[in-house]
Amino acid sequence: MTPNSPIRPDRIEADIYALAAITEPDRPYTRRAFTPLFLEGRRWLEKAMQDAGAVTQIDAAGNLIGTIPGQRPELGTILLGSHSDTVPDGGRFDGVAGVIAALEVARALRDQGAVLAHTLEIVDFLAEEVSIFGVSCIGSRGISGTQPREWLEREAAGITLEQGIVQVGGEPFKPAQRDDIKAFLELHIEQGPVLQNEQLDVGVVTAIAGITRIEIVVEGRADHAGTTPMGSRKDALTTAAWIALGVEELAKALASGEEHFAATVGEFEMLPNAANVVPARVRMLIDARAELRDDMDRFIDELAKGVAAISEKTGVGATEPRIISDNPPTPCDADVLDVLDAACESAGARHRRMASGAGHDTAWMARIAKAAMIFVPCKDGRSHSPDEFATVDDIALGTAVLLDAVKALDIKLQETI
Repeated sequence: MTPNSPIRPDRIEADIYALAAITEPDRPYTRRAFTPLFLEGRRWLEKAMQDAGAVTQIDAAGNLIGTIPGQRPELGTILLGSHSDTVPDGGRFDGVAGVIAALEVARALRDQGAVLAHTLEIVDFLAEEVSIFGVSCIGSRGISGTQPREWLEREAAGITLEQGIVQVGGEPFKPAQRDDIKAFLELHIEQGPVLQNEQLDVGVVTAIAGITRIEIVVEGRADHAGTTPMGSRKDALTTAAWIALGVEELAKALASGEEHFAATVGEFEMLPNAANVVPARVRMLIDARAELRDDMDRFIDELAKGVAAISEKTGVGATEPRIISDNPPTPCDADVLDVLDAACESAGARHRRMASGAGHDTAWMARIAKAAMIFVPCKDGRSHSPDEFATVDDIALGTAVLLDAVKALDIKLQETI
């Protein structure tokens, strides 16, 4: 960060730790969407946005938005932000760093006496993390017009999602989709170790990986564990173990290139799950993530062949891999990526381009606007944990990049009209 940068690390630090203090006392750092603590955090953010000169509102989708009018509001809006909700026992920086970085950009512009041509908005998206209703990115799906209407009927903790959105101040049956947003930028901790390992300051995110979840069920036969000869068993767990190892082998092969790929057997259920019974049934759920759709298609095809071969070898039946959910990769906007590269150079940030293996609100905003992300390092790549940590200096440098990018986009977007 250049010595004369208007970004103030002390303000960023104070804000992040003020929100961190709003948590369940025995479960740091927990501030889940649709809880009283989440609303308390929202009230704190609303005042901070107002203090920065923004006019605040809750939109129909339940997002908290602070608006600073531009000199030429007819040009549309540049939107910055992330989310303030956490996973249970989560961290202080996931999402929060992006909201505070957006807030600091607004304050820095104010301190410089600068007013953009475009309207500038700061957003705290509703429920980016998986919520009590079992769904995520509720607010950004609302703004992008991609939230399924049937989601509103989902129930949890005695309320529906429709009622939950009303409780946070939204209007769930009112259209929330926007057509005025010309660009969206999100700062986020990397949630991985690449930047730290390569001693870099910023990751310019090229794409949000597509996420595909695949179910496989292995059907064996329950028998007495002590009396059934080893050669006569149909052990579902043994076959499932071979499949899990195959998933890892396939994923490592696909991850050997430059593009991001990862696959994990994240759910594993065994029946009857008794010490003296040969396992009769195993259900496994695979979480696979790919920067390129061709890599995902190859993984699915090779997985099906591998499962069939393992089943034939062991003599234990296994279902053909069944796709439970399938979201394609989302590329970030090429023009905005170039702007971010230039902003990194201007701010003196060592940087590289990289894909995100995690899902983010940016994936939904990219449906309606030029969108991209920047990553800042987090210690040892840890996230979704109380041990999650990013230095204030790293976040401040990322925020300086964000500020330079906003100024450049404000000019560039006018040139494309």
